[in-house]
Amino acid sequence: MDPARRSAWKQIPFHGCEMSSVTSYLGFDSPLYILSFDQRRSPLGVAVPEEMLTPEQMGAIESAKSQIALAKYIIYDGFRAAVTAGVPQSKAGVLVDERFGADILRDAVACGYHTAYPVEKVRHDEFDFEYGKDFSKHIEDFQPTFCHAQVRYSPRGDRNRRQSDRLKILSDYLHGTGRRRTFFMLELLVPAEKVQLARIDESRSTSESEIRPQLIIQAVHELQGAGVEPDVWQIAGINCRDDYKKLIVAVRCDGREKVGCIIGDGGHDEKSIREALITGASVPGIVGFAVGPSLFAEPLTQWGTRRTAHKTAATEIAQRYKALVTIFESRQLQDVV
Repeated sequence: MDPARRSAWKQIPFHGCEMSSVTSYLGFDSPLYILSFDQRRSPLGVAVPEEMLTPEQMGAIESAKSQIALAKYIIYDGFRAAVTAGVPQSKAGVLVDERFGADILRDAVACGYHTAYPVEKVRHDEFDFEYGKDFSKHIEDFQPTFCHAQVRYSPRGDRNRRQSDRLKILSDYLHGTGRRRTFFMLELLVPAEKVQLARIDESRSTSESEIRPQLIIQAVHELQGAGVEPDVWQIAGINCRDDYKKLIVAVRCDGREKVGCIIGDGGHDEKSIREALITGASVPGIVGFAVGPSLFAEPLTQWGTRRTAHKTAATEIAQRYKALVTIFESRQLQDVV
């Protein structure tokens, strides 16, 4: 990485690091309920430039693009209906992509909702910027509350150095001086590696659900050590309240007291997400959640097959989203020991 970029912050070791230059502005610990619909899967279905396609193919593509954009409006209508029905506007937010949801992003900003803008390339195992070196121009254009990056990170993995270098560029940019405050939200996916799973099979005394939190915490420390400093960590795959406590200790270590953590769905079903919220919501430092297809996949399928109307699908999405908010807030009020 460019030495000039590295000198922007002090290098941060795992323990006992000086964080005074960072912690004065690092962190977001307010309640946050994100409805995530940033899916950007290309409707092309073919690995060729659009200009090489026939008019018939282009017509099908444009139709598919319109369908995707309309589906996102149904989700957004559900989100707005949930706010109208009682989800606190100051805590509500959407994670939506520029390609199919630019108008939604701008409307959400205008309406005072939290917005999260994704910067990562889709369908890539290694983190990189969707718009390359121009990523900052796109962030400035939309002025989101959060800049969201998703990274698949295996502790000691061979891609980690390249990924952490790119994430540090983003981290330094977002925490730079003299610009509007956009918070850094990092969605951390930590798959268990084959060798680790093999050890589980051999010992039969440790399950994947037990080893994954350890890997997540290790990844958190490695990224912190590389100078990657999210304001909010988005984490999925934890099933134990004590593990959530350990996670908060990790993300808030060495002066990072205001850093928050939200529970992600990790591709799980709605039942699993509800269980995760029940388990983690009462842990101080867990400030909310970010949930996606598990809430809207079924209503959109019904709409896509013409079994339900736009308004009906939006209403069901609103009810499901509001139900998760209710679960989270009710658990926060309970003094679970």
